[in-house]
Amino acid sequence: MFHFRFSTVLKELFELAPLKRPFPACRQRSWSRAPPPPHRRCFGSVPAGDARTGPPRRLAAAQRRSYCVKTEGATSVELEEQLKKDAAEGNDKRRHPGILPSLEDLLFYTVAEGQEKIPAHKFLTALKGTGLRTGDPRLKECMETLKQTLKATPDGVTLDRHLFKKCVQSNIVLLTQAFRKKFVIPDFQAFTSHIDKLYEKAKKLTGGQVADYIPQLAKFSPDLWAVSLCTVDGQRHTVGDTKVPFCLQSCVKPLKYAVAVHDHGTEYVHSFIGKEPSGLRFNKLFLNEDDKPHNPMVNAGAIVCTSLIKQHASNAEKFDYAMNFLKNMAGNEYVGFSNATFQSERESGDRNFAIGYYLKEKKCFPEGTDMTSVLDLYFQLCAIEVTCESASVMAATLANGGICPITGERVLSPEAVRNTLSLMHSCGMYDFSGQFAFHVGLPAKSGVAGGILLVVPNVMGIMCWSPPLDKLGNSVRGIQFCTDLVELFNFHNYDNLRHFAKKHDPRKEGGDQRQHSFGPMDYESLQQELALKAPLWKKVSPTESDQDSSTTVVYRMDKVSK
Repeated sequence: MFHFRFSTVLKELFELAPLKRPFPACRQRSWSRAPPPPHRRCFGSVPAGDARTGPPRRLAAAQRRSYCVKTEGATSVELEEQLKKDAAEGNDKRRHPGILPSLEDLLFYTVAEGQEKIPAHKFLTALKGTGLRTGDPRLKECMETLKQTLKATPDGVTLDRHLFKKCVQSNIVLLTQAFRKKFVIPDFQAFTSHIDKLYEKAKKLTGGQVADYIPQLAKFSPDLWAVSLCTVDGQRHTVGDTKVPFCLQSCVKPLKYAVAVHDHGTEYVHSFIGKEPSGLRFNKLFLNEDDKPHNPMVNAGAIVCTSLIKQHASNAEKFDYAMNFLKNMAGNEYVGFSNATFQSERESGDRNFAIGYYLKEKKCFPEGTDMTSVLDLYFQLCAIEVTCESASVMAATLANGGICPITGERVLSPEAVRNTLSLMHSCGMYDFSGQFAFHVGLPAKSGVAGGILLVVPNVMGIMCWSPPLDKLGNSVRGIQFCTDLVELFNFHNYDNLRHFAKKHDPRKEGGDQRQHSFGPMDYESLQQELALKAPLWKKVSPTESDQDSSTTVVYRMDKVSK
């Protein structure tokens, strides 16, 4: 079997190999051409005669597969049988030099670093280093296969190449992206080390008061402090008290607005609610000049928005409907309900009842709405519980255009997400919204339970939670963390990604290859890259038709001699 003896060279080769097609610069043949013989269906060419001097052969685009991931018919069987023979006999020469390793092989060699077997914990540790979790729903099949495979091994710990390939093949595309640093944050460990420092800095703050106008909220310790993030690729990081449940409170306002727009569209929703910041406290009895609530992020607008959810259904059906939406946004992670908080809030909700009757008087609700039932549902939605971890996935779903990163399911329409982020940016932080937009420049929504739901569009979602609030009702530690985050990284909406050199860009650090792709005109660059980074590759002499538009340049892998 072909064994790599230089792990550093292998790593460079693995980083170089593109995910879907090894050489995108090469021009494809017409699909109408006849397929090649079975022994040439994998990527690469098997020259006739002597492997070093024989003329190269071209491959049809229809049969060119990425590193033989899943070839079809007899070819796959023959290749697998040959590899098994190689492994059994330990003969490096049996492997034909014209066949490249599969993605599974490359992943094995990268993790194994020259060893014959991989301890399972080594693979899992390396996986966590990329930001992926073993409990990621997208890796369910891989993890289940790994568990069953280890039970059948003699030591229950290590995997050889064939067993490893069996475990990872179902999720090889995602795993390859992770290990080749093709996620939105390539150097995830370096990035999270900065997050941990920002967390520790904010932890030292002791100001603020825990909200006490809702008795159940007053019971939380002022020392609780947590930060969780989830990127649009499903990379996760948590620090602090991230598994402690707390109520969303006003953080649910943008989420139920998104549900309403998803169901009814922008025009219908905003026939009842405005889009402007109010310039007043969030719980004021005040409407705009059209007798509408100013926006969905203040109490009046949120109450009207509640009336638009699943109209004409019972409160029980409405609540279940909203809960299912939130669970889907959270990737089916923890979303609960605090009945004690609901009861406490309803009993102390005189101001919201006053707002409700004022809205009813001004005919702000859809026709036939039962105002008291709407208020009950409003209080219930505020009492929905999350953890920092599950809420960060909700925020990441907004960052990802409505698609949950860890399930791949579309939960919200792009229109609903765009509108939600726009209003969060202008109205989401109570009377601090203007300053927050100026200094942080990101969509966010705070709640009196101490949460701040922060969205970095197209990058990640973050949930910060600490109960002590400032005079404007925002988490003291959460505001500090968000401010420091944007001072360190160029996440502000108006940071110039090209010329703002004073800040870090975690989308590029150590991951410049993410920004680079080979196009049709990059043929010479590809050659230079191969020559400099991958001495394992040798170009086969071109034929006289090398300049033809249908020609595929063929490379083969030869063993590196010491």
